[in-house]
Amino acid sequence: MHQSFALKGDIIFSQTPQTLAIYPSHYAICQDGVCVGVFAQLPEQFADIPVMDYSGKLIIPGLTDLHAHAPQYAFRSLDMDLELLDWLNTQTFPQEARYADLDYARRAYSIFAEDLRRSATTRAALFGTLHVPATLVLMQLLEQSGLETLVGKVNMDRNSPDNLCETDAQASLEATRAWLAGCRDLKHCRPILTPRFLPSCTDALMEGLHGLQQETALPVQSHLSENQGEIAWVRELCPQSSGYGDAYDRFGMFGGERCPTIMAHCVWSDAEERARMKQNGVFIAHCPQSNVNLSSGVAPVRTYLDEGLNIGLGSDIAGGTHLSILRAMADAVQVSKLRWRLFDQSLSPITLPEAFWMGTRGGGAFFGKVGAFEAGFAFDAVVLDDSDLPSPLDLTPEERLTRIIYLSDDRAVVHKYVDGRKLF
Repeated sequence: MHQSFALKGDIIFSQTPQTLAIYPSHYAICQDGVCVGVFAQLPEQFADIPVMDYSGKLIIPGLTDLHAHAPQYAFRSLDMDLELLDWLNTQTFPQEARYADLDYARRAYSIFAEDLRRSATTRAALFGTLHVPATLVLMQLLEQSGLETLVGKVNMDRNSPDNLCETDAQASLEATRAWLAGCRDLKHCRPILTPRFLPSCTDALMEGLHGLQQETALPVQSHLSENQGEIAWVRELCPQSSGYGDAYDRFGMFGGERCPTIMAHCVWSDAEERARMKQNGVFIAHCPQSNVNLSSGVAPVRTYLDEGLNIGLGSDIAGGTHLSILRAMADAVQVSKLRWRLFDQSLSPITLPEAFWMGTRGGGAFFGKVGAFEAGFAFDAVVLDDSDLPSPLDLTPEERLTRIIYLSDDRAVVHKYVDGRKLF
């Protein structure tokens, strides 16, 4: 019992995508890193455990960022007037090439890791670059941060600049194995296989990555149906496939029982692709701000929710300029309204509870039982202090949470717990 404690405050978490559980002045109990439940009074067997009294503050589950590019944090907000493929060539590829310099990588990743630690995010799936030493530095910094993260050394052996392209499939696979050997002892930052996207990976590389995935059972992350120009490019490169998702699936890198997979964006996924994602259990990382910034479009999130697909939120730094998943929640609601009003009135806008679900329980499910204060869930918690947001109104806990989400101010984050470990 010495590893048990309780947090007291106004507790909010998702029960379903449409329903918030709200418990004013209650106790969330943690035992050995796992949630016991939420109680109005401490049960007798926990009567003597330490209590962190956060009365008057909001306590929510830790947020999950299902998609971000750690090396791009250094140039977020630059060239946001460009579309995706032009932006990649103008900013992304030249900037990512700088991570061959390990001193630069350490400086840049130190800033990223600290800002992520201070945010409301407790778990994240992240892209590194193709550079093995730099990616290991990123993983070591995240390991020290106390966060639970997945990080991928990026694979790319075609259609990339000479200074950001691996020689061939064999060289890329050998570098990937060296990277996996270098991070095998990390406990909180784990590897995820990361073919950047199909245009940057030869068939030989995808086949090799499939073999490595089957050997290791590691998860996979990549991009899917983000931009119409990109989709047309994949059609040219993979003429034997019926679509973008089918091209991944032909290489065995699209979900399934032993291949947990995150696909970022899915702005233009058609019925066939959606059905394949649902069948294979693929997780969608919805990145609303990035999709607007890079003129990709607005994903049909209402359809994904109604069809029961796995879906969470991503900041997509640096296509998205804000690391905050609180901001991603607000953006998800707002862009769904634009899609409904301007494009397809058959798809009603998503609600704030649905956006909160995606940022907590929906995305958290990729990591297991994560994103709620229910028995057996990992005890990830964020304490929010909204005292610097005065109001003459007598606001409910839900209204206070709504204001914090729409204002997207991570300064409200005052305490943070991951698997029961207090980070600050």
